Amino acid sequence: MRRSASDKQAATASGAGVVPPPRMRRKPAVVALSLALVVLGAFLSMWAYLSLGNAQQVVAVRADIARGSVITQDALQVVRVGVDPALAVVPASQLESLVGQRAGVDLRAGQLVVPAAVTTEVVPRTGFSVVGLSLGAGQVPADTLQVGDAVRVVSTPGQQGEVVEAELRAFEGVVVTVSPPDASGRLGLVVEVPAQQAPELAARSATGKLAVVLDTRER
Repeated sequence: MRRSASDKQAATASGAGVVPPPRMRRKPAVVALSLALVVLGAFLSMWAYLSLGNAQQVVAVRADIARGSVITQDALQVVRVGVDPALAVVPASQLESLVGQRAGVDLRAGQLVVPAAVTTEVVPRTGFSVVGLSLGAGQVPADTLQVGDAVRVVSTPGQQGEVVEAELRAFEGVVVTVSPPDASGRLGLVVEVPAQQAPELAARSATGKLAVVLDTRER
């Protein structure tokens, strides 16, 4: 079957009206950026793999532990992190051995536990006793007292306000525990003092006429 001349002309006109799709040309900068992203992704994947391979389970602090406080199991946790070999840490297998010991420094939640931060020192030490004090705002320094602070507990004047040098008494001690103020604003303080002075300090504490002096914090 032969196509008529009119059909050929229509086909030619129709074909001439078709525009071919444009050829996409990639810019060199786009190609370079794509390759750079691929290389970066491979590097990050390798870094993550190596970090996971070097990670180990160690003991970390779950809740703040004040210096001198007894370490409880609830205050510790096990974490898996990559640790520099130069850093001495406590492996997770030794977590139980830390319970019952005391913090040699202030330990903050989230930090890793190092062996030097833990001490086996018992409070009170031999030859010393601990005495509890309840003090108002005017009886303690404005600077917040901390566990381990060296203090002097001074017996304040009597009802009339007279200062009699012969009756002035000062007890040197170390802060063992600091409790937050209660509803009446009184601060709970436990100090370690020489055993022979503890009875007198306890008796004077019952009168409420005491003041605490903070001495140097230099070590």
